[in-house]
Amino acid sequence: MPMSKAATARVARRIATAAAYGSGGLGLIGGAAVGLLFTEAQIAKRRVGGSDDSPPVADGLYGAAYAARHRAGGHGEFGGPHVRPLRLAMLGDSTAAGQGVHRPRQTPGALLASALAAVAERPVEFRNVALPGAQSDDLERQVTMLLGERDGAPDVCVVMIGANDVTHRMPPARSVRLLSDAVARLRTAGCEVVVGTCPDLGTIEPVAQPLRWIARRLSRQLAAAQTIAVVEEGGRTVSLGELLGPEFQANPRELFSPDNYHPSAEGYATAAMAILPTVCATLGLWPTEEERPDARRREGILPVARAAAEAAAEGGTEVASVRGPWALLKHRRRRRLPPAEDREPARPADADAR
Repeated sequence: MPMSKAATARVARRIATAAAYGSGGLGLIGGAAVGLLFTEAQIAKRRVGGSDDSPPVADGLYGAAYAARHRAGGHGEFGGPHVRPLRLAMLGDSTAAGQGVHRPRQTPGALLASALAAVAERPVEFRNVALPGAQSDDLERQVTMLLGERDGAPDVCVVMIGANDVTHRMPPARSVRLLSDAVARLRTAGCEVVVGTCPDLGTIEPVAQPLRWIARRLSRQLAAAQTIAVVEEGGRTVSLGELLGPEFQANPRELFSPDNYHPSAEGYATAAMAILPTVCATLGLWPTEEERPDARRREGILPVARAAAEAAAEGGTEVASVRGPWALLKHRRRRRLPPAEDREPARPADADAR
């Protein structure tokens, strides 16, 4: 039976509270289910397969034409002859890295960088430190690598993490605490932070019941708890779970890559279109009237745990801090992504920087 939103909110708050107080427990599956889950997991692992291919490197400068226009005396929101590129970074696991596709322009980082450049009319310097297979305990290393670079902290960081925490049975309170610590460090360094919360693992096509139901339940609980922790640290979240779920189930051959686990180019584009408006909003690039809740779009200011549960149940939903225990729930309108030819970096990053 699916959990109600109220139950999801209660469990998410328990996990987030345990994370805040340093508890690593709060396992969410009873002992009777462990044997069956283990058997189903082994079968699913053989069917899914996965990929050992390295994701394409998409680091570099996007939207160089905007810099040239500024130098030539063009005008834009930022103006000036020497406009500084916005700095965008991606952290997380194989989904953040773009595993499953073969061209840099198909990765979520390249999609976001090129789209952000188009919205801001300003070049964007993109850096990806995500690692395939990473769990939340790798975020400390990724943040240290990012903040230690000579150019200083990025303007905005996008984090996509959580799937491997579920599949490797990391205690959810520990998973959330590690993410919270990473967001806190980035925020202290002056970065805006957007977290794409744990995807819905129940959409993986070869996974059978009851593992599919268990995976979906754990994914939603973790996504809601991640939302609470991120918002309380001053970041924003975008739910990816149900965003891709119905589309993956309806079009698995289009939205899954050949390994049956990672998104295809179309799947990554769907996720990037959902995250882009929130990234733009953090930088003040979205219309100010859209920052107010619109009741016609089922938006509003809610208790954080309730907003987290609502977001976990509907993909593409943004949650942002308002004040104290309250959060803003938004269903932003998606923006069309730039043409494929505009998604290649104008200046690739130095290979040694990877």
